[in-house]
Amino acid sequence: MGEDRSVAAESGTRARTRRAIVDAAVALLAGDPTASLGDVAAAAGVGRTTVHRYFPERSDLLAAIGADVLEKVAAATERARLDDGPAAKALERLCQEYFELGDGLTLMFETPQLTNWSGWDEETEADRRFLDTVRRGHAEGSIDRELDEEWVRNLVWALLYSAWEQARTTGTSKHSALALCLHTLRKALAP
Repeated sequence: MGEDRSVAAESGTRARTRRAIVDAAVALLAGDPTASLGDVAAAAGVGRTTVHRYFPERSDLLAAIGADVLEKVAAATERARLDDGPAAKALERLCQEYFELGDGLTLMFETPQLTNWSGWDEETEADRRFLDTVRRGHAEGSIDRELDEEWVRNLVWALLYSAWEQARTTGTSKHSALALCLHTLRKALAP
């Protein structure tokens, strides 16, 4: 039984270390995409050899970031309660949830290795739920039927990116940038 606790403690420690490295990498690379693995190690508070033990190559770390972002998108989609209320309001909640993932999602948009990452190739449950919400909005009349689902999805991502950029580059508060995003979304989707 003592051995089981030791293995569990090691697994917990490994998971926390891995999480610290991924979180530090996202925060660091979102501001400086050219940061080295040594810079990531320093930001995570671990040695460079520790980073290499978890992620032997930069591409391994980027793949882990991609998978982590997809997990966070899935969790944000659940928190948005897409089945509750009018579809247009559900998409506003989704934008609010996704807005909080700014560093990771901005990194996915701006890093060529992540933009072309194979993990984006498969449609996820979050993707399906988003498109279903748009279709529901068309059926109930809360989303303009002239805007097809793919257009709405691209519009949401463009608005989110614009809001993140607004906050990052102009000194606009995150609260104000999100408010602008949601205001624009409401006007764009209105029938």
